[in-house]
Amino acid sequence: WFPGATLNTAYNCIDRHVAAGRGDATALVYDSPVTDTVAAFSYAQLQDEVGQVAAMLASLGVVAGDRVILYMPMIPQTVFAMLACARIGAIHSVVFGGFAPLELAKRIDDATPRVLLTASCGIEGARTIAYKPMVDEALALAAHPVERVVVFQRDRLLADLIDGRDSDWQELRQASAADPVPPCARMAADDPLYILYTSGTTGTPKGVVRENGGHAVALAWSMENIYGIGAGDPFWAASDVGWVVGHSYIVYAPLLVGATTVLFEGKPVGTPDPGTFWRVMSRHGVKSFFTAPTAIRAVRKEDPDAAFLKEIGTGACRVIFLAGERADPDTIAWLEEQSGLPVIDHWWQTELGWPGVASCYGLGDLRRKRGSAGFPVPGYQFEILDEEGKPVAAGQSGAVAVKAPLPPGAFRTLWNNSSGFAKNFATFPGWYETGDAGHFDAEGFLNIMGRTDDIINVAGHRLSTGQMEQIVAQQDGVAECAVIGARDAIKGMIPVAFVVARAGAANDGSLRQRVIGAVRHELGAVAALKTAFEVPALPKTRSGKILRNLLRKIADREEWQIPPTIEDPSVPQLVAEAMERG
Repeated sequence: WFPGATLNTAYNCIDRHVAAGRGDATALVYDSPVTDTVAAFSYAQLQDEVGQVAAMLASLGVVAGDRVILYMPMIPQTVFAMLACARIGAIHSVVFGGFAPLELAKRIDDATPRVLLTASCGIEGARTIAYKPMVDEALALAAHPVERVVVFQRDRLLADLIDGRDSDWQELRQASAADPVPPCARMAADDPLYILYTSGTTGTPKGVVRENGGHAVALAWSMENIYGIGAGDPFWAASDVGWVVGHSYIVYAPLLVGATTVLFEGKPVGTPDPGTFWRVMSRHGVKSFFTAPTAIRAVRKEDPDAAFLKEIGTGACRVIFLAGERADPDTIAWLEEQSGLPVIDHWWQTELGWPGVASCYGLGDLRRKRGSAGFPVPGYQFEILDEEGKPVAAGQSGAVAVKAPLPPGAFRTLWNNSSGFAKNFATFPGWYETGDAGHFDAEGFLNIMGRTDDIINVAGHRLSTGQMEQIVAQQDGVAECAVIGARDAIKGMIPVAFVVARAGAANDGSLRQRVIGAVRHELGAVAALKTAFEVPALPKTRSGKILRNLLRKIADREEWQIPPTIEDPSVPQLVAEAMERG
């Protein structure tokens, strides 16, 4: 997109607002209940902080086109570093802090960074996670030699540094403080801004490449037209900068339009209680809030009557957006009823970089239907295709596909993997295969029901586990659930439900029977859901997505391993033990 055009993303995020006289406006608010810290940075202060980190990187020899890996927690320095890379034209690759050393090593070998930036530790609830030992192990595993490692020392835990390779962030920044701030590099619209790795089916991560030009245009459009946010408006995406939501809607999009973005270091529950979300929203005057359904389910599980929400309120918030996984109608209904706000489920992917399906709140579109992600966003042409690549009628399920070419902001290649990129368009020539299954209804709402491998074949009947999950989630006493397809000697596959009970629910087996009965009643005997296990928790990634492949392996009694993306490594064994108990 935009051939021959040039820009600098950091300039458009920061410098142009300062030049326009908005230097005193608040750009970034850091709210960290785990360290009891609240701090705000104006656009002028952000310009200074980013400039100093840019000078620090330049002192290490980093130039435009070099890769810089960030293995960082949710602290302001992470945002400064991302924007500093953008300023000088370096390509950042943020890896979720706490990722296993082997996974970090894979990303080091693929991106071949010149410099790695990290912190001494991350803080997740009551846990302090030492980052530096994992970085050291990853560098020992990686074939690519990283020239320099820069460590931001946090008071909670100091890291040991290796002479000749490692530098103290604060000391290095001080040493380069007198250096001139590097100017904003003039980048071609199709020059890479960042590489963001997402899990590959073979175990090799895929490096999604985001270009500068289309990215800036798409994100700026989306803030005003989808989220209803403009200059000076506080916006909060409760995600992590290690994920695409953090890249797009914590860092880049809010700053591109001159808004105030909230950087939150905490959890929806336990830091310190299930009122954290409402407290942060009210404290900072958040007008539009974006989180994952799993976060709301966690809040509801701990506070089913919404006592904290009723006490604290939602402040100036006008709308809540959900994404990251399918939002079950029951969760949306609970949140709308308790908050009194419109709740908009919407859908997109790391590859796309910004929403493809939504109700465009900023354009005045409040049409929504619980269970649907809304309508195709301008720039996207969606179709539901059958196995032969032919469009299906409304109400019929199939593969969710997007007409090529993809709009500005979407990926145009994978780092060092052009063949892997091409595979996304190979199944249905002329179409991008999202990997999701869904259907349009008669009113044009697009329902994303789950991954295409969540369509299971039971004795010749194609059934959607996502549809079953929707039914299970609506039952009284269910906090959250997952339905997967397990192998069966007679029927080929059968659905199996894993159910987490809400606090206070009876522990007498009745919940399991009600779940099975509800699916049979709604879908008929063909659904064949005869097995449901009550489990203490579901295995999830740190971004809140349920690890369904892991559940399949446990259900099939295959050998399974704890994936590097898991939030709580103890959960899979608890699930397996619950299955053994029946």
